[in-house]
Amino acid sequence: MTSSAPVTTNELRSTFLTYFERNGHRIVPSASLVPQNDPTLLFTNAGMVPFKNVFTGQETRPYNRATTAQKVVRAGGKHNDLDNVGYTARHLTFFEMMGNFSFGDYFKADAIEFAWTLLTRDFGIPKEKLLATVYAEDEEAAELWRRIAGLPDEKIIRIATSDNFWRMGDTGPCGPCSEIFYDHGPDVWGGPPGSPDEDGDRFVEIWNLVFMQYFEDPPGTRTPLPRPSIDTGMGLERFAAVMQGKRDVYDTDTLRALVLGCGDLLNTDPDGALRASHRVVADHLRSSAFLIADGVMPSKDGRGYVLRRIMRRAMRHLQRLGATEPTFYRLLPKLTQQMGAAYPELVQHQTLIAETMRGEEERFTALLERGMSLLNDETDRLGEGEALAGDVAFKLYDTFGFPLDLTQDALREQGRTVDVAGFETAMAEQRQRARAAWVGSGDTAMETVWFDARDRFGASEFLGYKTEKSDAEVLLVAHGNEILSEVGPGRDVAILLNQTPFYAESGGQVGDHGKLSANGLMIEVTDTQKRNGDMIVHYGRVIEGTLRPGMAVTAQVDHMRRQATRGHHSATHLLHEALRRALGTHVAQKGSLNAPDRLRFDISQPRPITPEELAAVEAEVNTRIRENTAVETRIMTPEAAVAEGAMALFGEKYGDEVRVVSMGAGDDERGAYSIELCGGTHVGRTGEIGPFRIVSESGVSAGVRRIEAVSGLAAERMAKEDERRLADMAALLRTTVADAPARLAVLLEERRTLEKQVSELQRRLATGEGAAGAENINGVTFAGRDLGEVSPRELKSMAEAVAKQIGSGVVALVSNAEGKGSVVIAVTPDLLDRFNAVDLVRAASAVMGGKGGGGRPDMAQAGGPNADADAVFAALRGMIAG
Repeated sequence: MTSSAPVTTNELRSTFLTYFERNGHRIVPSASLVPQNDPTLLFTNAGMVPFKNVFTGQETRPYNRATTAQKVVRAGGKHNDLDNVGYTARHLTFFEMMGNFSFGDYFKADAIEFAWTLLTRDFGIPKEKLLATVYAEDEEAAELWRRIAGLPDEKIIRIATSDNFWRMGDTGPCGPCSEIFYDHGPDVWGGPPGSPDEDGDRFVEIWNLVFMQYFEDPPGTRTPLPRPSIDTGMGLERFAAVMQGKRDVYDTDTLRALVLGCGDLLNTDPDGALRASHRVVADHLRSSAFLIADGVMPSKDGRGYVLRRIMRRAMRHLQRLGATEPTFYRLLPKLTQQMGAAYPELVQHQTLIAETMRGEEERFTALLERGMSLLNDETDRLGEGEALAGDVAFKLYDTFGFPLDLTQDALREQGRTVDVAGFETAMAEQRQRARAAWVGSGDTAMETVWFDARDRFGASEFLGYKTEKSDAEVLLVAHGNEILSEVGPGRDVAILLNQTPFYAESGGQVGDHGKLSANGLMIEVTDTQKRNGDMIVHYGRVIEGTLRPGMAVTAQVDHMRRQATRGHHSATHLLHEALRRALGTHVAQKGSLNAPDRLRFDISQPRPITPEELAAVEAEVNTRIRENTAVETRIMTPEAAVAEGAMALFGEKYGDEVRVVSMGAGDDERGAYSIELCGGTHVGRTGEIGPFRIVSESGVSAGVRRIEAVSGLAAERMAKEDERRLADMAALLRTTVADAPARLAVLLEERRTLEKQVSELQRRLATGEGAAGAENINGVTFAGRDLGEVSPRELKSMAEAVAKQIGSGVVALVSNAEGKGSVVIAVTPDLLDRFNAVDLVRAASAVMGGKGGGGRPDMAQAGGPNADADAVFAALRGMIAG
């Protein structure tokens, strides 16, 4: 390699991208780790995932050549490298996949020439260090490697297996691969790919070129694609190891900096006996930070559960390294220093990432101590090398939140394994119990109707941005999973129209209500939903007439309901911006509901929002509403919208064109107060929202807070209801509303004074007679008092006072406050060898119809529905008399 070749990971990334940009490729920023175009994937696990729909023809882009550095996570589902991370030289949960893509533009010859030139010229890799594999039947690729790269036949290795033939799925685009390998030299053990020693470390794959040239049908037949494409992938970390003369990805500059940072923070040797732990922390720090930055939060299921597994595995290893307090988040600045320039989301969301990490580590530390105690108790009972029972591993998972791999990781230190089959059996049994307790709604069965309908009729045309009323043709009528040719009054139906003003529930906004009508026909629509992606389906009931497919109807949205709903939706946009300005730019939408009667808004926020902050946010939103500025909607590309400052909300899928909603007066930097990508319906001017009022703020889950609010008529109704309650309260207090707070404060103070006086009088009554009010039973002083409605909370202190007065004996105090009986019994120290207060109070409880009691030998308390003090005292006299 030449001395001028790029060496650092950041230089390698930049060189790759700029090389392809010079060669006509669009540099496309990394997509989110949460796939927006493939619901079958947990995380983005390959560089081509963001372009999947482009390759299949479902989506078009304004470019036909692209290059990316794509964030990738493989820590769940089929692509799961979690167990090996930290213990091998190459496994990572997070890595960067460099790639260049051609969408029907160039093909094999250009792809091979681009790769060869970049590697040998720009990266300076000696030609003799490289070799290539091709699919055994792909003679064209072999010839191109000979002609373009000058590789001899012995360095063009034919692979006959599916390892060198790529498929997107059982059907779809597919084609042969060509992999480029780097030869570390004869000093390293291993053979070339396809040889018996191919698992050695001498030859390492650095780049894979996929030639998409066929379409595979279900029977396995392949037909040539009219426009063949290119998809390549180069793991940046593995390539950096080659370029930096390393054999281990953890020795490359970026990961090594994180490993050393962990060692420095905990004052431990990063290359010592706990070397694997440092590496686990370094890798998992990257996965955790990038997932949180892309909107994933730790939770009990789905993506959040995988994130929690990753974080807790890292935290377990931090404890092995000696961490005694939250430490994970303290490594974040080191990561930002290494990767923040290439991935600005790390800097933008640094506060949220750090707070999420810290909160999760605090929670996990509390669970870990109890879980490890159980694990140690169980392993102490096992023989040498004996596996941990699966049901125990499941208990750790179910009770203490220990993922299976965390338990396996802890046992690895002892040379033990887990009975995974037993764990899965216990898990299956739990799922079966949950399934038996669940009652399905039937919605899943209904879905099958709409698959064929989508093929027949295509997407629905939505007219609701411009109108609340339109003519339409009925395309399909269904009930459940049955398609109907006609339906009469009283039947519930699902209706598909060719066009509609009804908004289907999405983006947090509820579906419209309204009516469909024609001559002699009336249908009440009570919900509108999307089916099979972009079909708008109206759910309702036939009120009169007969409905048939092919009929012409008038679709009319319930105006008042739509108006209230869009008012709440527009208020949510203003609320979002006000929260970001008040609390910080880490605030991001995590969920919302915009209904006619209220709005609910969930945000990423690591701590509760103070009343003062809420008041300021509410005032800010109302200020923006009163400005009564026009709400503007523009159609733009997502890139242009974000460049203008629009917020693209996590979890929303955006096409080539998006609706950008702007509202509120802007400032020098932005043209409007709030700018968001949004497909919902909105008011024409902010003043139409009406008064805005925050009702409550609460926690939903770790790092997520929920705000509930009302606006417009709903806010007015709430204000009127509050006024009525205040008037009623003032009337009861016999004062005006204005003077009610002061009058109430006086009454509360008077009540506190009276309560103190009553308590003191009760104490005097209870203790005032002292020994004079007691009786002697076989030489034992017994003081039994019926105290009426004295609070049970006062009985113990009163019993102590009476016991001191009598000096020696048994005290029994009974009350009947709050509609039930209570009894407290005290035994003086000199009589503890003869009487136990717990035994006495249980006998008293039985008389009162209770179920026992408890306490100490000298003081015990019980209760029961029957407060017959005479019967209690009679029972106690009998026990004392013996």
